[in-house]
Amino acid sequence: MTVHVRPATPEDVPAAAAVLADAFTDYPWTRWTVDADDHGGRLRTLFRLDLSAVAVPFGRVDLGETADGLVSVAVWIRGTAVPADVWARVGRATTELAGDRAAAAAEAEAVLAGRRLDEPHVALASLGVARRRQGRGLGAATLAPGLAWADHEGLAVHLETSAEPNVRFYRRLGFAVVDAVDLPDGGPRTWLMRRPPRASAAAQGTSSVGFPDGRDR
Repeated sequence: MTVHVRPATPEDVPAAAAVLADAFTDYPWTRWTVDADDHGGRLRTLFRLDLSAVAVPFGRVDLGETADGLVSVAVWIRGTAVPADVWARVGRATTELAGDRAAAAAEAEAVLAGRRLDEPHVALASLGVARRRQGRGLGAATLAPGLAWADHEGLAVHLETSAEPNVRFYRRLGFAVVDAVDLPDGGPRTWLMRRPPRASAAAQGTSSVGFPDGRDR
C-alpha cells in the first residue's frame, strides 16, 4: 500500500486527532490514565489539544495518506522548544480530561519523569495508525521522514510505549530498550526506548520538514 507522508497544518488537527484516538482506543497507557466514561471522546479532545497547542506550533506532525485518506499520524516534540506557560495550560486541561484517572495519570508521569534520559533529543510523542489499516507497514513509512530528520540533526530519538508488540516494532527501526517500569497499583508496564542518530543518514543530508524556525533547533 502506497502512503504519502506530509507535514500537518492547523487545519489537519481534527482529522489527525480522530486517527490518533482510534489508534489508541485500547492502548494500555490511555486505558490506565484516561477515564473510561466517554473514553473515545476524551481521547479525541486530548489529541486535539496536544496537536493544536503543542505539536503543530512547536514540534513536528507527519501525516500518512493513502487513496483512502488520512490513515496515520506521527507526533514529534522537542520539549525545550515548548514555552512553560503552554505546558502549564495543557497540563491543566489534560488533568480535567483524565477524569477519575487523573491521580493515576499524575503518579505514572511522576514515576517516568525520573527515568527519562537527559540528553539533547527529539521525542516520538505518538504514532498512530487507524485500526483498520494496521499491519501494512504504514507506521514505519510515516516515521521515516522524522527519523531521517533526527539523523540529519544528529539527535537521538526517545519514546515510551506500554504495549509489548510495539517494542518489537521499534527495535526493527533501530531503537533499544533503556528501561522498563511497572506503573504503581497495577498499571501497565512501560518501556523507555532510545534510537541513536545514524551518522550515514546525517552525512547524506536527508532532511525533510523540520521544526519551526527559531524553536530550539
